[in-house]
Amino acid sequence: MNFLEFMFVPMILLVTVVAPIWITLHYRSLNHSSRALSDDDRLALDEMLESVDRMTDRIANLEAILDVDHPNWRNEKDSK
Repeated sequence: MNFLEFMFVPMILLVTVVAPIWITLHYRSLNHSSRALSDDDRLALDEMLESVDRMTDRIANLEAILDVDHPNWRNEKDSK
């Protein structure tokens, strides 16, 4: 029995069973690791959320000022 005959069955098992499982697990782990945010992304997201909160407060203040100065400003926009 020479080397090729000896390695035939293990090679077939490697190609048909081990390699597909290995490839599947490899790409699954890459997919899971890419879902997490990096530190830079998390910092940028936090800064954007702070900006959104500030803008929301500003809009609320501007609407309050308009409600005092022009009580029907919301209805005027709808009638045009």
